[in-house]
Amino acid sequence: MEIIIISLFASWLVSTGLIRYARLHVHISSDRVDSGPQKFHASSETPRIGGVPLLAGLLAGYLLISLQNRIADSWLLFLVMLPAWGLGIAEDLFKRVGPLPRLIGSFIAALLGAWLLDARLLHLGIPLLDDWLSSSVLFSTLFTMLAVGGLTHSINIIDGFNGLAGMVVVMIVSALAFVSYEVGDLFLLAHCLVLIGATLGFLIWNYPMGLIFAGDGGAYLWGFMIAEISVLLVTRNAEVSPWFPLLAVIYPVWETLFTMYRRKFLRGTSTGIADAIHLHSLVYRRLVRWMVGSKEADHITFRNSMTSPYLWVLAALSIVPAMLLWNNTPMLILCVGIFVMAYIALYAMIVRFRSPSWMIIRKKDRT
Repeated sequence: MEIIIISLFASWLVSTGLIRYARLHVHISSDRVDSGPQKFHASSETPRIGGVPLLAGLLAGYLLISLQNRIADSWLLFLVMLPAWGLGIAEDLFKRVGPLPRLIGSFIAALLGAWLLDARLLHLGIPLLDDWLSSSVLFSTLFTMLAVGGLTHSINIIDGFNGLAGMVVVMIVSALAFVSYEVGDLFLLAHCLVLIGATLGFLIWNYPMGLIFAGDGGAYLWGFMIAEISVLLVTRNAEVSPWFPLLAVIYPVWETLFTMYRRKFLRGTSTGIADAIHLHSLVYRRLVRWMVGSKEADHITFRNSMTSPYLWVLAALSIVPAMLLWNNTPMLILCVGIFVMAYIALYAMIVRFRSPSWMIIRKKDRT
């Protein structure tokens, strides 16, 4: 527990400093409210460099691990993560690093992980694909780079409301920590605990008031760390089904795949053009109708924060079964299929204005 406490405190402390002295950096570290279709916050003065306190939390946790000499090579995973984090934080500060360079940064980080940590997917429970993965270092490396890069980007996709991505990350990493403990992998367990602590320290200020945002740096740090821990967990422990981490992260992964599908084939636009019809955006617009139309900052922020719990519940519907069935591949595959169908049904219901009344939060703006 001390690892979590140290990481949490360091992340909280740096977050506090960034918020308290925002006037010194907010001109380069914030987003304007009207800067895109996915901006639902109330203030243009909110720092979006939450990747900095998250990195500080990781640094503090790894320093503690190193001082205690408990786990060898504890810094390697941190080092290979830096390209993904660095390009994300560069976008947060300069607003000139597009999705492709950030994705390439994730690929580079995944390649470093394959080289330094031997983090390569060697089996997925699919016979022909498993033969290719196990027989070709090049193929397994390229496949792993694609999987890690995709998952890294997917966390950024769901980072749209106060506490949404952060709490989903805590839930996913807790599942990874549980299975790491079950198989006795102390190396990965320590990394999970450090990441949980750093995220909780950030969440204290992010939810519900949204005083600091994760930004691309934070989202890419989260996504890469989850992806790399997942690959290592499956690679280092044969008893863990490769479908366990997939089920644990299926919400952000499927959100990304579905977004690409609807943009390309349903709307005929580029998959890289941002829009405001993600599932979480629809929940905000059509289910959370509390004080709709109010321009008061407190009302906007509170409505924003009321959106995230819907998606926390959705994510839990895959994460909890993943924890319970972590070594049962057939059941995990079945649960992945059930989640995908449930997501599509939920999305269709909301987009067609057929949501049941018990899902809708109403309160009219009387100003």
